[in-house]
Amino acid sequence: MASSILETMSAEFASAAERAGSNVVAVHGRRWMPTSGIEWKKGVIVTVHHGVRRDEDIKVLLHGGRSVPAQLAGRDPSTDLAVLKIDEGSSTIPQPGDSTSLRLGHLVLALGRTRRGDLVASSGIIGGISGEWRNWRGGQLDQHIRLDLALYPGFSGGPLINPRGEVVGINTRGPSHGRALTVPVSTVNRVVAELLEKGHIARPYIGLAMQPVTVPENLRSKLPPESRVGLLVIHVENDGPAAKAGLLLGDLLFEVEGKAVEQVDAVQESISRAKIGDVLHIKVIRGGEIKPVSVTLGERPR
Repeated sequence: MASSILETMSAEFASAAERAGSNVVAVHGRRWMPTSGIEWKKGVIVTVHHGVRRDEDIKVLLHGGRSVPAQLAGRDPSTDLAVLKIDEGSSTIPQPGDSTSLRLGHLVLALGRTRRGDLVASSGIIGGISGEWRNWRGGQLDQHIRLDLALYPGFSGGPLINPRGEVVGINTRGPSHGRALTVPVSTVNRVVAELLEKGHIARPYIGLAMQPVTVPENLRSKLPPESRVGLLVIHVENDGPAAKAGLLLGDLLFEVEGKAVEQVDAVQESISRAKIGDVLHIKVIRGGEIKPVSVTLGERPR
Protein backbone atom coordinates (compact mmCIF):
# COMPACT_ATOMS: atom_id res chain seq x y z
CA MET A 1 0.00 0.00 0.00
CA ALA A 2 2.75 2.44 1.00
CA SER A 3 4.67 1.55 -2.14
CA SER A 4 1.58 2.25 -4.24
CA ILE A 5 1.13 5.69 -2.65
CA LEU A 6 4.76 6.57 -3.28
CA GLU A 7 4.56 5.41 -6.86
CA THR A 8 1.45 7.53 -7.40
CA MET A 9 3.10 10.60 -5.86
CA SER A 10 6.22 10.01 -7.92
CA ALA A 11 4.20 9.74 -11.12
CA GLU A 12 2.26 12.91 -10.30
CA PHE A 13 5.43 14.92 -9.72
CA ALA A 14 7.02 13.56 -12.89
CA SER A 15 3.96 14.61 -14.90
CA ALA A 16 3.94 18.02 -13.18
CA ALA A 17 7.60 18.58 -14.03
CA GLU A 18 6.99 17.59 -17.64
CA ARG A 19 4.03 19.96 -18.02
CA ALA A 20 5.72 22.99 -16.49
CA GLY A 21 9.18 22.13 -17.79
CA SER A 22 8.41 22.96 -21.42
CA ASN A 23 8.36 26.66 -20.44
CA VAL A 24 11.56 26.57 -18.36
CA VAL A 25 14.62 28.12 -20.04
CA ALA A 26 18.28 28.78 -19.40
CA VAL A 27 19.29 32.46 -19.46
CA HIS A 28 22.82 33.37 -20.56
CA GLY A 29 23.20 36.87 -19.17
CA ARG A 30 26.48 36.68 -17.25
CA ARG A 31 30.00 35.36 -17.78
CA TRP A 32 29.79 32.22 -15.77
CA MET A 33 26.97 29.71 -15.22
CA PRO A 34 23.62 30.64 -16.76
CA THR A 35 20.59 31.03 -14.56
CA SER A 36 17.13 29.61 -15.09
CA GLY A 37 13.98 31.38 -16.17
CA ILE A 38 10.46 30.69 -17.36
CA GLU A 39 8.34 31.92 -20.24
CA TRP A 40 5.70 33.64 -18.15
CA LYS A 41 3.55 34.47 -21.13
CA LYS A 42 4.11 34.32 -24.87
CA GLY A 43 7.43 36.01 -25.68
CA VAL A 44 8.05 37.15 -22.06
CA ILE A 45 10.75 35.50 -19.97
CA VAL A 46 10.96 36.00 -16.20
CA THR A 47 14.24 35.33 -14.44
CA VAL A 48 16.29 36.76 -11.56
CA HIS A 49 17.94 40.16 -11.58
CA HIS A 50 21.18 38.84 -10.10
CA GLY A 51 21.51 36.37 -12.99
CA VAL A 52 21.42 39.06 -15.70
CA ARG A 53 24.68 40.96 -15.40
CA ARG A 54 24.51 42.72 -18.76
CA ASP A 55 21.86 44.64 -20.66
CA GLU A 56 22.79 43.35 -24.11
CA ASP A 57 23.98 40.13 -25.77
CA ILE A 58 21.56 38.01 -23.74
CA LYS A 59 20.70 34.54 -24.99
CA VAL A 60 17.86 32.26 -23.94
CA LEU A 61 18.05 28.49 -24.37
CA LEU A 62 14.55 27.16 -24.94
CA HIS A 63 13.00 23.75 -24.45
CA GLY A 64 14.24 21.63 -27.33
CA GLY A 65 17.74 23.14 -27.34
CA ARG A 66 17.13 26.21 -29.53
CA SER A 67 19.02 29.38 -28.53
CA VAL A 68 17.39 32.76 -29.26
CA PRO A 69 18.41 36.37 -28.55
CA ALA A 70 16.56 38.26 -25.83
CA GLN A 71 16.08 41.91 -25.02
CA LEU A 72 16.02 43.21 -21.47
CA ALA A 73 12.58 44.75 -20.81
CA GLY A 74 13.37 45.79 -17.25
CA ARG A 75 14.68 44.71 -13.87
CA ASP A 76 13.76 45.19 -10.23
CA PRO A 77 16.68 44.59 -7.86
CA SER A 78 14.46 44.90 -4.79
CA THR A 79 12.46 41.76 -5.66
CA ASP A 80 15.36 40.22 -7.65
CA LEU A 81 13.26 39.90 -10.79
CA ALA A 82 14.16 40.67 -14.40
CA VAL A 83 12.00 40.48 -17.52
CA LEU A 84 13.26 39.60 -21.00
CA LYS A 85 11.46 39.59 -24.34
CA ILE A 86 11.98 37.15 -27.18
CA ASP A 87 10.53 37.32 -30.68
CA GLU A 88 9.31 33.75 -30.84
CA GLY A 89 7.30 32.57 -27.90
CA SER A 90 5.87 29.18 -27.01
CA SER A 91 2.36 28.22 -28.01
CA THR A 92 1.67 27.20 -24.41
CA ILE A 93 2.06 29.16 -21.20
CA PRO A 94 2.54 27.80 -17.67
CA GLN A 95 -0.51 27.23 -15.51
CA PRO A 96 -0.39 29.68 -12.57
CA GLY A 97 -1.21 28.41 -9.11
CA ASP A 98 -2.44 30.06 -5.94
CA SER A 99 0.51 30.57 -3.61
CA THR A 100 -1.85 31.50 -0.75
CA SER A 101 -2.99 27.86 -0.72
CA LEU A 102 0.53 26.71 0.23
CA ARG A 103 0.96 25.39 3.77
CA LEU A 104 3.96 24.57 5.92
CA GLY A 105 5.23 21.13 4.93
CA HIS A 106 3.62 21.01 1.48
CA LEU A 107 5.64 19.07 -1.09
CA VAL A 108 6.97 21.25 -3.92
CA LEU A 109 9.36 21.00 -6.85
CA ALA A 110 11.91 23.57 -8.03
CA LEU A 111 12.73 23.40 -11.74
CA GLY A 112 15.74 24.70 -13.65
CA ARG A 113 17.50 24.29 -16.98
CA THR A 114 21.23 23.69 -17.42
CA ARG A 115 23.61 25.28 -19.91
CA ARG A 116 23.26 22.12 -22.04
CA GLY A 117 19.49 22.44 -22.08
CA ASP A 118 18.63 19.65 -19.65
CA LEU A 119 15.60 20.12 -17.42
CA VAL A 120 16.54 19.55 -13.78
CA ALA A 121 14.54 19.43 -10.57
CA SER A 122 14.96 19.62 -6.82
CA SER A 123 12.24 18.41 -4.46
CA GLY A 124 11.48 19.52 -0.93
CA ILE A 125 8.87 21.16 1.24
CA ILE A 126 7.64 24.58 2.22
CA GLY A 127 9.90 25.28 5.20
CA GLY A 128 8.28 28.52 6.31
CA ILE A 129 5.44 30.73 5.18
CA SER A 130 3.98 34.00 6.39
CA GLY A 131 2.28 37.15 5.13
CA GLU A 132 3.66 40.26 3.47
CA TRP A 133 7.41 40.69 3.80
CA ARG A 134 9.76 43.54 3.00
CA ASN A 135 13.31 42.39 2.37
CA TRP A 136 16.55 44.21 3.14
CA ARG A 137 16.53 45.75 -0.34
CA GLY A 138 13.13 47.33 0.22
CA GLY A 139 11.21 44.93 -2.02
CA GLN A 140 7.68 44.11 -0.95
CA LEU A 141 6.66 40.46 -1.39
CA ASP A 142 3.02 39.47 -0.96
CA GLN A 143 4.17 36.41 1.00
CA HIS A 144 7.37 35.18 2.60
CA ILE A 145 7.79 31.62 1.28
CA ARG A 146 10.93 29.88 2.56
CA LEU A 147 12.01 26.65 0.92
CA ASP A 148 13.47 23.55 2.53
CA LEU A 149 15.13 22.14 -0.57
CA ALA A 150 18.46 22.35 -2.37
CA LEU A 151 18.42 25.33 -4.71
CA TYR A 152 21.49 24.34 -6.71
CA PRO A 153 23.62 26.84 -8.67
CA GLY A 154 21.72 27.89 -11.77
CA PHE A 155 18.28 27.10 -10.29
CA SER A 156 17.51 30.71 -9.34
CA GLY A 157 14.97 32.18 -11.74
CA GLY A 158 13.23 28.87 -12.27
CA PRO A 159 9.68 28.15 -11.10
CA LEU A 160 8.37 26.49 -7.98
CA ILE A 161 5.55 24.11 -8.84
CA ASN A 162 3.00 22.19 -6.83
CA PRO A 163 2.05 18.52 -7.50
CA ARG A 164 -0.53 19.67 -10.10
CA GLY A 165 2.20 21.32 -12.18
CA GLU A 166 0.98 24.84 -11.36
CA VAL A 167 3.59 27.58 -10.99
CA VAL A 168 3.32 29.24 -7.59
CA GLY A 169 6.35 31.52 -7.84
CA ILE A 170 9.93 32.16 -8.91
CA ASN A 171 12.82 30.77 -6.86
CA THR A 172 15.81 32.87 -5.79
CA ARG A 173 18.52 33.31 -3.21
CA GLY A 174 18.90 37.03 -3.88
CA PRO A 175 16.69 38.96 -1.41
CA SER A 176 17.20 36.68 1.61
CA HIS A 177 20.97 36.65 2.21
CA GLY A 178 21.49 33.34 0.40
CA ARG A 179 18.50 31.44 1.78
CA ALA A 180 16.22 29.80 -0.77
CA LEU A 181 12.87 31.50 -1.08
CA THR A 182 10.10 31.92 -3.63
CA VAL A 183 8.73 35.19 -4.97
CA PRO A 184 4.97 34.45 -5.02
CA VAL A 185 3.09 34.47 -8.30
CA SER A 186 1.02 37.55 -7.35
CA THR A 187 4.19 39.58 -6.76
CA VAL A 188 5.69 38.30 -10.01
CA ASN A 189 2.57 39.34 -11.95
CA ARG A 190 2.63 42.83 -10.44
CA VAL A 191 6.34 43.37 -11.11
CA VAL A 192 6.20 41.93 -14.63
CA ALA A 193 3.28 44.17 -15.61
CA GLU A 194 5.08 47.32 -14.47
CA LEU A 195 8.43 46.36 -16.00
CA LEU A 196 6.77 45.69 -19.35
CA GLU A 197 5.00 49.05 -19.16
CA LYS A 198 7.77 51.28 -17.76
CA GLY A 199 11.02 49.30 -17.80
CA HIS A 200 11.49 49.93 -14.07
CA ILE A 201 9.54 49.86 -10.82
CA ALA A 202 8.39 53.30 -9.73
CA ARG A 203 8.77 53.57 -5.96
CA PRO A 204 7.83 56.46 -3.67
CA TYR A 205 10.43 58.23 -1.57
CA ILE A 206 10.67 61.16 0.81
CA GLY A 207 14.23 62.45 0.26
CA LEU A 208 15.44 62.43 3.86
CA ALA A 209 18.27 60.86 5.82
CA MET A 210 17.58 60.39 9.53
CA GLN A 211 19.07 58.79 12.59
CA PRO A 212 17.52 57.89 15.97
CA VAL A 213 18.47 60.16 18.87
CA THR A 214 17.40 60.41 22.48
CA VAL A 215 15.17 63.43 22.92
CA PRO A 216 16.53 65.95 25.46
CA GLU A 217 14.65 66.19 28.75
CA ASN A 218 13.46 69.73 28.06
CA LEU A 219 11.70 68.57 24.86
CA ARG A 220 10.13 65.34 26.10
CA SER A 221 7.02 67.13 27.23
CA LYS A 222 6.30 67.77 23.53
CA LEU A 223 6.22 64.04 22.76
CA PRO A 224 3.67 61.33 23.55
CA PRO A 225 4.23 59.99 27.10
CA GLU A 226 5.81 56.71 25.96
CA SER A 227 8.25 58.34 23.50
CA ARG A 228 11.88 58.96 24.41
CA VAL A 229 13.49 58.72 20.96
CA GLY A 230 13.00 60.72 17.79
CA LEU A 231 14.54 60.76 14.31
CA LEU A 232 16.98 63.59 13.69
CA VAL A 233 17.01 64.83 10.09
CA ILE A 234 20.67 64.80 9.03
CA HIS A 235 20.19 65.32 5.28
CA VAL A 236 17.49 66.83 3.07
CA GLU A 237 17.77 66.10 -0.65
CA ASN A 238 17.72 69.23 -2.80
CA ASP A 239 14.37 69.60 -4.58
CA GLY A 240 13.19 66.32 -3.08
CA PRO A 241 9.71 65.77 -1.63
CA ALA A 242 10.81 66.62 1.93
CA ALA A 243 12.58 69.80 0.83
CA LYS A 244 9.54 70.94 -1.14
CA ALA A 245 7.39 70.36 1.95
CA GLY A 246 9.68 72.60 4.04
CA LEU A 247 11.51 70.04 6.18
CA LEU A 248 14.86 71.28 7.43
CA LEU A 249 18.17 69.88 8.59
CA GLY A 250 17.95 69.42 12.37
CA ASP A 251 14.21 68.80 12.51
CA LEU A 252 13.28 66.04 14.97
CA LEU A 253 10.68 63.76 13.44
CA PHE A 254 8.59 61.83 15.96
CA GLU A 255 5.25 61.00 14.34
CA VAL A 256 4.05 59.62 10.98
CA GLU A 257 0.35 59.29 10.17
CA GLY A 258 -0.56 59.68 13.83
CA LYS A 259 1.84 56.98 15.07
CA ALA A 260 5.00 57.55 17.08
CA VAL A 261 8.19 56.49 15.26
CA GLU A 262 11.55 55.77 16.83
CA GLN A 263 13.29 53.87 14.01
CA VAL A 264 13.98 54.80 10.39
CA ASP A 265 12.51 51.43 9.34
CA ALA A 266 9.11 52.55 10.66
CA VAL A 267 9.15 55.54 8.31
CA GLN A 268 10.31 53.40 5.41
CA GLU A 269 7.51 50.94 6.12
CA SER A 270 4.93 53.73 5.85
CA ILE A 271 6.48 54.91 2.58
CA SER A 272 6.62 51.39 1.10
CA ARG A 273 2.88 51.00 1.61
CA ALA A 274 2.11 54.31 -0.07
CA LYS A 275 1.96 55.32 -3.72
CA ILE A 276 3.70 58.10 -5.61
CA GLY A 277 1.66 61.25 -5.09
CA ASP A 278 0.28 60.17 -1.70
CA VAL A 279 0.58 62.70 1.12
CA LEU A 280 2.46 61.63 4.25
CA HIS A 281 1.45 63.51 7.38
CA ILE A 282 4.31 63.86 9.84
CA LYS A 283 5.16 65.90 12.92
CA VAL A 284 8.53 67.33 13.86
CA ILE A 285 9.98 69.39 16.67
CA ARG A 286 11.65 72.56 15.42
CA GLY A 287 12.92 75.31 17.66
CA GLY A 288 11.22 73.67 20.64
CA GLU A 289 7.81 73.68 19.00
CA ILE A 290 5.76 70.98 17.29
CA LYS A 291 5.27 71.57 13.59
CA PRO A 292 2.99 69.44 11.36
CA VAL A 293 4.29 68.87 7.82
CA SER A 294 2.56 67.27 4.84
CA VAL A 295 4.93 65.63 2.36
CA THR A 296 3.79 64.61 -1.12
CA LEU A 297 5.80 61.50 -1.97
CA GLY A 298 7.75 61.60 -5.23
CA GLU A 299 9.20 58.92 -7.49
CA ARG A 300 12.58 57.66 -6.37
CA PRO A 301 15.26 58.71 -8.88
CA ARG A 302 16.71 55.82 -10.84
